[in-house]
Amino acid sequence: MHWDPRHRACIPALTIDGEPGLTKVSMVQALRNADRIAAVYGSTPGETAALLEWLMGMLYAAEHYPETHGEWLEWVEKREPLDPVADWLAGHDGTWNLFDPERPLGQNSSLLRHLNTFGVGPAQLVIEHAGDYNQHFDHHHLHHAQPLPADEAWRAMLTQQTFGQGRRARIPAKEMGFPAPFTNLSTCRLGARIRVFALGATLGDTLRLNLAPWDGEPGTLNLSWGDRPRRPFTHTGGNETRVPDGPADLHTVLGRSVALRPVSMPDGEPGIDRVLVGPGETLAELPALYRQDEVLVMRNRKPVTLKPQASRELWCESHALYAAVAERVKGSDLYGRLAMLRHQRSELWAVGLLADKGNPITWVDDRFPFVPGREAGLRHASEQGSAVAEFAAAALQKAAATAREFAYPNPKPADKVQQLARFNGEPEMWAEAGTEFHGMLEAVADGHPVAAAVHRYCVAIRTIATHALRARLDSLQATGQGLQARAKAEQRLNDELNSSKAPDPLKESRP
Repeated sequence: MHWDPRHRACIPALTIDGEPGLTKVSMVQALRNADRIAAVYGSTPGETAALLEWLMGMLYAAEHYPETHGEWLEWVEKREPLDPVADWLAGHDGTWNLFDPERPLGQNSSLLRHLNTFGVGPAQLVIEHAGDYNQHFDHHHLHHAQPLPADEAWRAMLTQQTFGQGRRARIPAKEMGFPAPFTNLSTCRLGARIRVFALGATLGDTLRLNLAPWDGEPGTLNLSWGDRPRRPFTHTGGNETRVPDGPADLHTVLGRSVALRPVSMPDGEPGIDRVLVGPGETLAELPALYRQDEVLVMRNRKPVTLKPQASRELWCESHALYAAVAERVKGSDLYGRLAMLRHQRSELWAVGLLADKGNPITWVDDRFPFVPGREAGLRHASEQGSAVAEFAAAALQKAAATAREFAYPNPKPADKVQQLARFNGEPEMWAEAGTEFHGMLEAVADGHPVAAAVHRYCVAIRTIATHALRARLDSLQATGQGLQARAKAEQRLNDELNSSKAPDPLKESRP
């Protein structure tokens, strides 16, 4: 069976001035028509990011990339054609067949002989279904043999290679003739941090914006496990690590050792019905040159890489993105280059996989406007907006504590947490605050005065917080005790929002 993503419709895309809705294009078509395609769309944010990573790897492998910052600027502003990459890709003689028996695309052929005995259902390939690779979200999927179309399997495999989490795989290593460490998965390159892309008006613009200048050989294109010396899995002990030999290598690293069994779908098209997923190449700590998009945030007074967090909305960290552009302290990176652009608006798209001890929970992603020359205003607005939202959330917690104190004057210790949650409108506030925050940033990006945009936002946050608390207090009985709890809680919220400790723009928005 043969399936080649270069020539098969496999990338969901939105074309410009074409048919409404998504259409599928091949890799060659995506690159040849990159400036007629608005964007590519995976089934999840992570899949979209993995497709962009793969396409960027093709540009480097084809040796079609800027070598200096000045050349990058010219590429972006004059929209350097990407047709040479499409031509190179169409004529490349590497192994591109997803089902090649000796060098399958993106896979480890040494696993193929074990597929019939130890393979499981296709869901193990899909991060959102596979969970931690040992315990699936939906148990029947583990051995459920419903086949997956080849293009979906290919995109899922790219996502695994890029964002896979570190746990133990369901591989009986000893029975398969591998040492026990073969079952230990390492977190893939982007599995533990936020990846940021600059998004342009078209796919071509996006690829050019994110194509970091490189003045040397692009390195190895990773098409199949057997194409170069890799981690052999022939001995026990610690994982072998390596640093990529160039950007083509970086963007196509095989972070998982995968095997797929082909099958014909009911419509006759190729698909897969069994998979094996094991550990892949393990990267050493990457130098700054390979972390062009990395965002640093302060944690305990130390700068650390921005990672997905369950306790903090991603938009609350957007000021760190704008700070990276405004301060330009890292030298050669994505944000320093964006600051070089003249009047070209783009979006900063942040995406990551939220996980708990290797167990994927959900994708997190958000978009933030960027206009050269307005990064200082965007940074100020985002800093103020984040601080105001955090303060309002804390005020709602205090108001909830006051309501509990008067509604339950003699609570049982075991009931306190549940009682506090009853009156805490913080979840409702966070759900609505994000929309107002993005509206504030859009106003600043459009040229509105920063102070006015922040003021409108603060007024909205006051209203949202007040309504969120009142909605929680509606469950109180209209009796003396209930009315007292309501009045005291509302007064506490008002006092907190107007206190001397409140952020200045919040105090200034007082009615």
